[in-house]
Amino acid sequence: MATKEEFAKLQAENESLKQENERLKNELIRLIGRNLDLSERLEEDIELRRRVAVARELLEGNVERQRNADLQDDAQLMALIELRVEQELPYVRTDFDGAALAELLGVSQARLARLFRHQTLYRTADAYIDNLRLLRALRLLYEKPNWNIAAVAEESGIGNVRTLQRRVQDAVGMTPVEYRLLLTQGR
Repeated sequence: MATKEEFAKLQAENESLKQENERLKNELIRLIGRNLDLSERLEEDIELRRRVAVARELLEGNVERQRNADLQDDAQLMALIELRVEQELPYVRTDFDGAALAELLGVSQARLARLFRHQTLYRTADAYIDNLRLLRALRLLYEKPNWNIAAVAEESGIGNVRTLQRRVQDAVGMTPVEYRLLLTQGR
């Protein structure tokens, strides 16, 4: 049977371990947030370099071909989509959808549907637009910590707090508030 001194020593050791565990947990949260930020920056940099290269090809190429309603080259059409979407941010309008994207680009909805079905991770133009909105919402949650969730939902084009909460929960496994706290804790 343990003596009082041994018991007190074990209690002190237990408390020390609890404090160390809490410190390590906080450090892990900070590192996860930093890792998310760095990986997002890396992905953005790689994607930006790819898009710049394709955009250069588009700009140096035949401008008339860009206006062709049925561009044959999927890579060029996707680069044109990304270029127009980045410049104009049409997806922040809640009424912007696949049909509006096709109209913006001057291509048929059927052509756009084929592109997304065969050449992208997104199966539809609407799924692509929803993903752009989610990424913008995640970025705004981090960059605008003073904004309320409703403002983030509206500025990202999602428009509805419940929809924003559901999409963030599905994407990152936590609510928008929890996600913001996780990312801003390391600041």
